Amino acid sequence: MTQCGIAILGSTGSIGTQTLDVVRSLANGHRVWGLAARTRWEALAGQVREFAAPFAALAEQDAAAALKTRLGTAPCEVLEGDEGLLKIATLPEVHVVVSSIVGAAGLKATLAAVDQGKRVAIANKESLVVAGTLLMKRARASGAEILPIDSEHSAIFQSLRSGRPQEVEKLILTASGGPFRTLPRERFADIRVEEALKHPNWQMGPKITVDSATLMNKALEVIEAKYLFGIDPERIEVVIHPQSIVHSCVQFVDGSVVAQMGLPDMRIPIQYALTHPERLPGTAPRLDLAKQPPLAFEAPDLNRFPALALGYRAARLGGTMEAVLSAANEIAVERFLAGALRFSDIPAVVEKTMDAHTLIADPSLEQILAADRWARASARTLCQLCQKEKTA
Repeated sequence: MTQCGIAILGSTGSIGTQTLDVVRSLANGHRVWGLAARTRWEALAGQVREFAAPFAALAEQDAAAALKTRLGTAPCEVLEGDEGLLKIATLPEVHVVVSSIVGAAGLKATLAAVDQGKRVAIANKESLVVAGTLLMKRARASGAEILPIDSEHSAIFQSLRSGRPQEVEKLILTASGGPFRTLPRERFADIRVEEALKHPNWQMGPKITVDSATLMNKALEVIEAKYLFGIDPERIEVVIHPQSIVHSCVQFVDGSVVAQMGLPDMRIPIQYALTHPERLPGTAPRLDLAKQPPLAFEAPDLNRFPALALGYRAARLGGTMEAVLSAANEIAVERFLAGALRFSDIPAVVEKTMDAHTLIADPSLEQILAADRWARASARTLCQLCQKEKTA
């Protein structure tokens, strides 16, 4: 695919802005038709003008009104709310929808794009985690392609081209280990927000950076891999790799391990998702193996990082439990970033929410969304109790 129309859901975030970097480098043949964000209308206005996007959407009415005023007579239709997201995701001129809105908010728009048979370049973990069964079922029905933007899943997607599905023994997801890989567990309660936001290798948004620090990001990725590649959780292994050079691997039944490597740069998986099956020249820095320090690998410590064990638990149970894991984590991370929850309480809130949930094994979309709402409310209550204990 050398020519395509592109829509970006979450264009002002980390993945969205890097996607636009890739579009700049690809130049001819790639047209941005739609851009969507939550509230950052000023940043969105600059993107609309630079890329001459005919459509833009914001989640909030006031932000949309501000964008209309800023754009003036520019030829761009400004949309708002869920309806705006849905229109951006289903524009007939769009071939590829980049889904990078953090959280469950982008789920409906992602499903709408899938139903129309579009290629969805997915960076929104929650769409797959919350509704993986529905998403993949509807993709098979419509012929839609779901291509991962996460560096780990892109690495697996690329490595899988070395063999047939029946030849795969297991998937190996690598994790940097985050900023607290060697920190003693007894110090986790005192971790400050600014410390959690200092990822050693990647520049990402605050929510995913905290998830990396707790290893919840890897928990969510186990669930993603289960759906993207049709692999049971028991055949998905997580390995700590502090250098973030090997982005993930596939082990085949003959013992061969095929890995995708590169410097930590999200533009590589983003570009591959946009241009697959072609590889076009890119601007990402090149890996010089001779200049790299030794590459190390180690097993994750589930005692210090219980979030990863919660991910495997949710992946095995399936149903609404995966939505509950994701939603409770969103709330706990939100409260931590606000200074109202200790770092060590994040997985505790998630676990207690999961313990209190009554699983629905084969849920409808409405039941999934209801479980999401229930988990958020339950997690907020638990966060308030933790805050009272913290200040007592």
